[in-house]
Amino acid sequence: MSIYAYLRVSSDRQDLHNQRHGILEYANTHALSPIQFIEDTVSGREKWLERGVGQLLNQTAQASDVVIFSEVSRMARSTLQVLEMLECCVRRGINVHIAKQGMVLDDSMQSRITAFVLGLAAEIERELIVLRTTEALAKRKAEGKTLGRPKGRQSAHLKLDTREAEIRSNKP
Repeated sequence: MSIYAYLRVSSDRQDLHNQRHGILEYANTHALSPIQFIEDTVSGREKWLERGVGQLLNQTAQASDVVIFSEVSRMARSTLQVLEMLECCVRRGINVHIAKQGMVLDDSMQSRITAFVLGLAAEIERELIVLRTTEALAKRKAEGKTLGRPKGRQSAHLKLDTREAEIRSNKP
């Protein structure tokens, strides 16, 4: 039996540390080790089959393996996608653990209802984030403030990437 932990952030400016910490605490409490961490930097809106979790659930993990997610929203931000992922896991005999809620999701009616409710909550959360962001941008625009970064200015991580490329090109 292998144990995998799937960590996902939406952008490279976010940190996986909190997810990793929560999963390690959960794994220690439930005697789950060693853990192979799968890290992904992609929006939860992307189809799960096209993310690292798709390969993990469809190819890498085998029957009786354990896949730990820090919370349902790290699986996907769509109720339908969460349910599809769980159906795939049940079909392949993969055990799914949700660390933050201390749950094990299986083929039981209770697990399906729980997954549906948590998936729906994640979907609603995503919609509220989009709504708040849109409202904040509209307010800034109405106040005459510039949106986005100033023209010609690069983001900090892009500057680092450019500087790293310059250093590499200057090596003998």
